[in-house]
Amino acid sequence: MKVMYSGSFDPVTKGHLDIIYRCSKKFDEVLVVVFDNNSKKHLFTAEERKGLIEKVTYNLDNVFVDLAEGMLVDYARENNIDVVIRGLRAVSDYEYEMTVASMNNLLYNGLETLFMLSSPNYSFISSSIVKEIAKLKGDISQMVPKVAEEALIKKFEEE
Repeated sequence: MKVMYSGSFDPVTKGHLDIIYRCSKKFDEVLVVVFDNNSKKHLFTAEERKGLIEKVTYNLDNVFVDLAEGMLVDYARENNIDVVIRGLRAVSDYEYEMTVASMNNLLYNGLETLFMLSSPNYSFISSSIVKEIAKLKGDISQMVPKVAEEALIKKFEEE
């Protein structure tokens, strides 16, 4: 079974990687899709985000990374995907994700959303918090893979 795990991944965190690794053990093919959402102001370009994910998943033969714009349902339909994975960190995530999953199913009948609970070690990590800590030169080594940590440090040194 092929599944899609999508997001902005700005940057990829250890929480994201936990979901990707767990999916790679349960499903035949995992397509990690970096969406370039124009309503968000990203620190990294879509290509940079894709590259970071490729670097940290190079050893997973059944994980592939792609870029997309527009609606998730259109991408899923065009790529014959009928299962989307979403990670849940807290109860507050559930309400939002439930609404999005219901809307996606309405727009693409048959598209299923499977929720995976974050591992407790990563349930408090979000990309926005990681960026804020990195900007203030705090230690983010426990929250992101080494390549993302280095990329964040470099980005904030350039500012």
